Amino acid sequence: MLPAGLAGPVDVALAQAQDRVPGPRALPGGSTYEPKWDGFRLAVVGHADGARLWSKSGTDLTARFPEITAAAAAAVPEGTVLDGEVVIWVGDRLDFGLLQRRFTSSRARLADEARQHPASYMVFDLLAVDGQDVRPQPLRVRRALLDELARDWTPPLQRSPVTTDEQLAQQWMRQYRPAGIEGLVVKGAGTPYEPGRRRWVKVKGRESTEVVVGAVVGPISAPTAVIAGLYQADGRLRMVGRSAVLTRGQAHTLARVLTAARADHPWPDSIAANLFGSGRDRVTLTRVEPVVVVEVAADAARQHGVWRHELRVLRLRADLTVADLPVLQRRDDTG
Repeated sequence: MLPAGLAGPVDVALAQAQDRVPGPRALPGGSTYEPKWDGFRLAVVGHADGARLWSKSGTDLTARFPEITAAAAAAVPEGTVLDGEVVIWVGDRLDFGLLQRRFTSSRARLADEARQHPASYMVFDLLAVDGQDVRPQPLRVRRALLDELARDWTPPLQRSPVTTDEQLAQQWMRQYRPAGIEGLVVKGAGTPYEPGRRRWVKVKGRESTEVVVGAVVGPISAPTAVIAGLYQADGRLRMVGRSAVLTRGQAHTLARVLTAARADHPWPDSIAANLFGSGRDRVTLTRVEPVVVVEVAADAARQHGVWRHELRVLRLRADLTVADLPVLQRRDDTG
């Protein structure tokens, strides 16, 4: 038997974004730090006849990740509910694009996808065990129960690392970034599991880099956002990201140095809103001469060289030219 609300779909706890990592005593019961995985949130529910997998939005993903389903059926007892993130490793880096392929592949192709690019399930919380709802228990208790349950697990089921050492967590942010780890999730060790509430804290690791402004949203005289570009080794200018809304000062500074594009500009007049985030409509672009360089803050979530999340414009780099920028060596460049 499963507690009410945990048979699936499963309503999961959420996190609020912050710019700074909370200190060791910032959250109730003390702060615990975990890697922020670049994957899909997944709840696993153990039933008598096997396991069911549920997305954060309530979609049944059982058939989309057959390797996780099979492993969970063997290792997750009836009446047990797990919370975690499903990821796919390619070498020493996470590949979000291969995760997305699981949602577009035909059912006949899913077995091949699982065999060629197996997923891993990084578990960070336990909601129920042996039919008992443990969500009211503090995180430290839930984690101890999870550690006991997972004692004999083997991949693709894995416990997500956790620490109470802030310095070690900061080290994770630096060292794991090249692998595609987005940052940290910080939770109070003394807090219950609160579905739908943003009690956890997520902090994305960001670093600055330079890009060329290939287009803007809005008129050149008053741009509201930047469409960033980088050149490939073959000389083609490629869209690699979209910025957050510019400040008034940033818009004014850019308006003074941007010029309208010539007829040979390679980009279209509009792009799908979901190209760099969410939304179904199209966004009209104002193409500009790709000669203005800006410094941006970017996180680690890249897919085929493109930043999936908004960039944050830091400043105009009038001292740099396009020749000073990094070059994308190939279509799947993620560095």
